This record gives sequence, structure tokens and C-alpha cells, in this order.
Amino acid sequence: MSYAQRKQLSGNRTMAIIMVAMLQIALGYAIVTGLAYNVIKKTAENLKVIDVEEQPPPPEQPPPPPKDMPQVPPPPMAPPPLVRMNAPEPPIQTVVTQNIPPIAPPPIAPPRPPAPPPPRQSQARSLTGSLQGLFSADDYPPSALDNNEQGTVAVSLTIGPSGRVTGCSPSGSASSTLKSVTCRIITARARFSPAQDANGNPIASSYSQTIRWQIAE
Repeated sequence: MSYAQRKQLSGNRTMAIIMVAMLQIALGYAIVTGLAYNVIKKTAENLKVIDVEEQPPPPEQPPPPPKDMPQVPPPPMAPPPLVRMNAPEPPIQTVVTQNIPPIAPPPIAPPRPPAPPPPRQSQARSLTGSLQGLFSADDYPPSALDNNEQGTVAVSLTIGPSGRVTGCSPSGSASSTLKSVTCRIITARARFSPAQDANGNPIASSYSQTIRWQIAE
């Protein structure tokens, strides 16, 4: 309801109240002065009662929010809880493996044979100098002198680790008598410094020289 309507309704209500008051005063006055019943009837007929229907008040609007209040954002919407559903168990699968024969390992190469010993570092050396110096005129065999036998004997000697002659092989143009005497004298008289290996150990070795037989004039 607007303000003008309220004001009009209030004015009508005030007029009704005034008229009722005047009517009561007139009735009282008539009773007091003894007016007749006709006057009361005539007054009642002339009285008009105004039925004022009161309209319901309009709904009240909420007051506007104050300007200085900070605007608070609405609380965040929480997502609905997750519902876990038990998944069905996967079917059991049977894996069939083939029997693979074992692979034989590659053949292992045999170990290498040991390396041959290093060659000797030194040769046998005669301690008496030239083997020709072992012979004198007295060593000439009498039979060879009688037969006038002369010539050269080439000997190939084997020198043992002890430095002594362990083998003698004669060759050359001399007679067998001279060859035999040559090996016998060298084996008995010759002394050598034996050959040595890389570690300095004495080893067997060979030695060669030529002996000359000649009858002095």
C-alpha cells in the first residue's frame, strides 16, 4: 500500500470517528433535553456507516547490505566422496613354457703350452785358452810317427754344466789313430767355463775347434 492510500484511509477513519462522536453527543443531548423518538429515528436514518476495508500491508523487503561490509565468497563446494567399487579379480592365466634344452657352453680353449726356455746368454769358454796348446811333441803317437801320419782333426765337443768335456766327435783328414788320441787328450785336459741360461744357471753346450798334427823336421 502506498503512502497516499494510507493517508486517505487514515482520513476516512478519522471522519468516521468524528461522526460517531457527534452522533453520541446528539443522542446524549436528545436524551437530556427529551427529544422525541422521531428525532432519534430520523438521525439514525441519516447516519451512514462507511465500512472501510483494511488492506493487508505489503511484504517487507529485506534491507540492503551495508556498503562497507567485505564480500565473502561462498564456501567451496566439496566434491562428493568417491565410491570405491571392488573390481572383479582377473581370471588366472596358465602360462605353458616350452622345455628349452640347455645350451652347451662354448668349448674352452686349452691353455697355451709354456714358452720355450730363453736361449742361453753365454757360450762355453775354454779356461786353458786354445785347445791346440794342450798338445806337445811327446803326445805324438809312435805308430803315427813311424807311418809318417799327419793332418787335422776337427772336434765337436759337448761341455757339461760342470765345465768338463762329456762328449767328443772327431772328423777331418787325419788318421783314425790321430783322431782317437785327439779326443782322449782333450777330454782329459780341457776345462771350460760352462754356458749359462737367462737366469745365470750353468747349462750344457757345445764347442768346436780344429787340432793340427804335424811331424817336426
